Amino acid sequence: MAEIASVQLKVGLEIHVQLATRTKMFCRAPSVACREFDHKQSEPNSCIDPLVLGLPGSLPVINREAVQMAMMVGLALGCSIAPLTRWDRKSYFYPDLPKSYQISQYDLPLCFDGAIDMPLPGEDGRVNWDDYDTKRIGIIRAHLEEDAGKLLHEAPGGLPIDYSIVDLNRAGCPLLEIVTHPDFTTADEVVAFAQMLRNICRFLGVSEGVLQKGHMRFEPNINTVITLTDGRLVKTSIVEVKNLNSFKAVRGAIEYEFAEQPKRWQREKVEMSPGSKSTRGWDDVKMQTVLQREKEEAADYRYFPDPDLLPVVVDKNWLEQTRASIPQLPMARLKRYIDDFGLHAKEAAALVDERDVCFFYEECIAAAKQAGVESGKAGKAVANVLLQSGAKRANERSAGASAGSTEQVLISDLGIMPKQVGQILAMRERGELGSNAADELFGLLCEPGQAATDAQALAQQRGMLIVRDDAAMGRWCDEAIAQNAKAAEDVKAGKDAAIGRLVGAVMKLSGGRADAAGVREALIKKLRG
Repeated sequence: MAEIASVQLKVGLEIHVQLATRTKMFCRAPSVACREFDHKQSEPNSCIDPLVLGLPGSLPVINREAVQMAMMVGLALGCSIAPLTRWDRKSYFYPDLPKSYQISQYDLPLCFDGAIDMPLPGEDGRVNWDDYDTKRIGIIRAHLEEDAGKLLHEAPGGLPIDYSIVDLNRAGCPLLEIVTHPDFTTADEVVAFAQMLRNICRFLGVSEGVLQKGHMRFEPNINTVITLTDGRLVKTSIVEVKNLNSFKAVRGAIEYEFAEQPKRWQREKVEMSPGSKSTRGWDDVKMQTVLQREKEEAADYRYFPDPDLLPVVVDKNWLEQTRASIPQLPMARLKRYIDDFGLHAKEAAALVDERDVCFFYEECIAAAKQAGVESGKAGKAVANVLLQSGAKRANERSAGASAGSTEQVLISDLGIMPKQVGQILAMRERGELGSNAADELFGLLCEPGQAATDAQALAQQRGMLIVRDDAAMGRWCDEAIAQNAKAAEDVKAGKDAAIGRLVGAVMKLSGGRADAAGVREALIKKLRG
């Protein structure tokens, strides 16, 4: 009997993006995906209206902003935008769908036939930004629909209950479903694409992308191609893993199915065929998928055109206005930072990894130029201070967050203002502030209540500015030489490495207020003439 010789993974991805509109897809009820929505104060079923409840006589009205946002994502993914798209009813019964149908798009999606190049991760699962290949991922479609509600098995606040709550706050929120071709061959590729898409959506401003709040949910469609020792190819049945809301879960589900599907085929001998697709959930504790149901096919949903909604016509003017509203996306910014600012690829990647950090970086560059930093130096100088002084403090605050918190503190969250960063760099360029003092001043300006503080005034108040006093410099150098006679003799003998000890001694004597470059020059002049 033929045995398994090799196994190849194939994954297509469905991504549901909650669009950050103020109201829901087809009514005026507030949307939980809105940036200003306070999840902590929202009671179950507090964001509903007759349409969400499916009450007789209630009629849907299309949210134009949701259509606009969907078009932006489609254009960013290289999709064609349909000049005419219509709405369909997808019928199925579930407790969190009061109408027993979902308004969606079936045969005429808004966005279709796209493709985007993604940086490929290396063997360690990370992209080597200094030397990486790209892979083109095909986008089958991106269509609009309304979200369903959800079932709560705990009361608000995490209190135990012996029943379930049907919460319809999420029902009716605008949802963009993006469907890729099965172009992924590793779990690392899927995670890298999911992270890239999240960043694109955040840069576009169409979603906050907070996975824990359900702003994005991932559903990988996984199967394997098995090569047997007799040369025959076997395609295992597709498994769709539903509603994954973390990159860890996406990776875990794919890796589990990659290992399990060949064993499942050996036990059951079920191959890919119409009707063989199944839906599974992910158990984050046992780290395995769990069978939920046999997957419905399109015919089971009984799609038909929604009689209450007119088609959406996208004319040329609307399309071009939408295209013009798209900001520069992360990969383009990364290349610009390398070319224009002279950043290393890894530095540029760190700055575009989070939208808010990236925007803060560019605001700091503008502030530094306004403060007098040379235009050609500002980009590199700001990157250095943010990725050193800023990243250090962001990491410290993240590590010190309350136990169990998943919130990461970003450089842009520290409290220091772009104007203050610009002032620090201007003082550094004028030779008024040493590197250690600049780092200390950055930290002081991150403290609460310092947003309106003038950086130069604070540096003056704290005695951080470099002393320009030749007499004082001479005294410090003489004292440092007397305290470190051996190092002084080495410097006299031409051993430059020994001067660091003397410079350090002078900086200590000056309380960090001397200019290190000036100190070095003064010491060499004293010891070598």
